[in-house]
Amino acid sequence: MKSKDIKNIYLIAICGTGMAALAGLLRGAGYRVSGSDANIYPPMSVLLENAGIPILPGYRKENIKGDIDLVIVGNAVSKTNEEVQAVLEAGLDYTSFPEALSRFFLEGRKSLVVAGTHGKTTTAALLTWVLHASGRKPGFMVGGWLKNFDNNHQVPEGDYFVTEGDEYDSAFFDKGPKFLHYRPDISILTGIEFDHVDIFKDLDQIKDAFRKYVSLIRPEGVILVKHADANIQDVLGEAVCRVESYGYLEGADWRIGDYRFEGGYGYFSLSYRAEKKADFQLAMIGRHNVENAAAVAALCIGLGLTVDEINSAFKSFQGIKRRQEVVGIKKGVTVLDDFAHHPTAIRLTLEAVKEAYPGQRVWAVFEPRSATSRRKVFEQEFPDSFLAADQVIFAGLFAPEKIKKEDRLDPERVVTLIRQKGGNANFIPEVDDIVGFMAENVENKDVVLVMSSGGFGGIHQKILDQL
Repeated sequence: MKSKDIKNIYLIAICGTGMAALAGLLRGAGYRVSGSDANIYPPMSVLLENAGIPILPGYRKENIKGDIDLVIVGNAVSKTNEEVQAVLEAGLDYTSFPEALSRFFLEGRKSLVVAGTHGKTTTAALLTWVLHASGRKPGFMVGGWLKNFDNNHQVPEGDYFVTEGDEYDSAFFDKGPKFLHYRPDISILTGIEFDHVDIFKDLDQIKDAFRKYVSLIRPEGVILVKHADANIQDVLGEAVCRVESYGYLEGADWRIGDYRFEGGYGYFSLSYRAEKKADFQLAMIGRHNVENAAAVAALCIGLGLTVDEINSAFKSFQGIKRRQEVVGIKKGVTVLDDFAHHPTAIRLTLEAVKEAYPGQRVWAVFEPRSATSRRKVFEQEFPDSFLAADQVIFAGLFAPEKIKKEDRLDPERVVTLIRQKGGNANFIPEVDDIVGFMAENVENKDVVLVMSSGGFGGIHQKILDQL
């Protein structure tokens, strides 16, 4: 069925972050949208309700009606799902989330895609804000909540659409990565590391996925890559477009210089092949976020934006929820929330927090929750990533029963290794016990960095409530 003939769209697993954003985009574009989910909870349920999108609880074949023109199937939904079976029996048109995004919003527009193991969400959000603040009216869909928009999506009015390029699989009928559907004209590639152990068996398999992605960028396009990343260099052989690098080291096409952090802002200069382009001021913490900003600046200069337009947006960027987000300050104790769950992300986040809060004691409170962090694959890498913290608390694994015993991370082992390396660490499995320990031991001016890929039992507010 041609897109112009489609009026009524139904999403199976509509409350996922990406699916809810897609539903909002479709509703904003004038389609009649509804869907179902077994787990209906904020913030996505609120987003959908505010958009006037009905959500049916649970998956029932009765939900699949004859007036549905198109069904979009979430990537976690199996072929045995009752609604999927009803769709197949009725012979209804169905597609995956990434293919639907491409079909309805990327075709005919300049597709700007941010891909990589780390920094995708922040970089895509910053790029979106720069384009929006400069009047380009981009569409976007990002895997985090952008504070400037109070949303994670926007229907495009201009020529650009910004997408966070996820390497996760697309659907039960399409096990290829989502980003292969996104028609990239210009891309930022922030780095490649091993992750998503539930999808990829090793780093080579991840590299293969990125090779396919890189090959999609048209000859007239450009890909901006993190400088001196060996894994990126391994995949660039498939590129047919121009490749430019960004980073701090000599040899980067777009080189960052003069970095300093003062008064809540990162200051840096950016030169292109030894010719200085501009000085920038970024309302974010961390050297890694300056790297992300350099990539955005380089891309936007290539699109014809002025330095003043870019810098003004950098200064007014409010960030993303769950990325070094201040949850609250009580009795001189600052509680931060962050999504970090990979050793590299944890290390970079801790370094950023230590820089932003000089001379203050930093607690790292970590929940192994993601598919990768619950497995022993990073058991040897985790200890080093936490050494910048003054105090470390490891919680128990989230839903350990879903991981084979022989594959599970051993948090007590990680804590032992941290101590052997000179760090201060404790293993406290339960949230309430962590809260009690924190209430007894935190001091004025301490910074508590809570890291988890999920809600972590509402621990952030519980800590504040007990102070």
